[in-house]
Amino acid sequence: MAKLQIYQFPALKDNYGYLVHDSATGATAAIDTPEVAAILNALDTTGWRLTHILNTHHHFDHAGGNAELKAKTGCTIIGPKGEKDLIPGIDRAVGEGDIVEVGSARARVIEVPGHTRGHVAYHFADDHVVFVGDTLFALGCGRLFEGTAAQMWTSLGKLMALPDDTTVYCAHEYTQSNARFALTVEPHNAALVARASEIDEKRARGEWTVPTTIALEKATNPFLRAASADLRATIGLTNAADVDVFAETRARKDKF
Repeated sequence: MAKLQIYQFPALKDNYGYLVHDSATGATAAIDTPEVAAILNALDTTGWRLTHILNTHHHFDHAGGNAELKAKTGCTIIGPKGEKDLIPGIDRAVGEGDIVEVGSARARVIEVPGHTRGHVAYHFADDHVVFVGDTLFALGCGRLFEGTAAQMWTSLGKLMALPDDTTVYCAHEYTQSNARFALTVEPHNAALVARASEIDEKRARGEWTVPTTIALEKATNPFLRAASADLRATIGLTNAADVDVFAETRARKDKF
């Protein structure tokens, strides 16, 4: 069974970068390429050699460093087939159910459109981790730049179906702002109230709030909680379909 080493580091203003390393073979993947200097520094710090880039989607803060890193390292770039024409330097386009190998580690590709039309996540089941890009955040989800609410709700459903103990690595430190919004739509969720307080304490100490887990998000993230009676009552959609509750929640966050 593979045992990944994961190195997390800040990049740009509020992005996170990740290196995924298979110690058995020495293979190392960067999950997206938000900032070349930060990635090269992480490689220097770890002593790992970059062999792969796994892009989740085409936005510049996720694929903007592809060409320079490929030129410097000769790495293989893997990205979503739905955006293959937008991913710089792509060598392999992947979609739902495809397997990506980083040395002896294996990730299953999950198509999660909504934020962008071809967004994917990478689920390393043996290691109980998933890299979700901008689809799911700690207490949030991505804006619907290219997709519909129905697409995003379906995508989030795929992530909710992963085992509860799955560690979720998302791409931004948005959690404190997300918590403030979450409390406006589900104010009586005791787990959310407690989590929001913990987040404020962590941020005051300069600590990260990422990664999270599927279980924690299902318990506190309003974008995964369309069935919540508290949420439905607060936004005035007591008898609506789940997708409509999600859509209204996302629309309110857009204006928050």
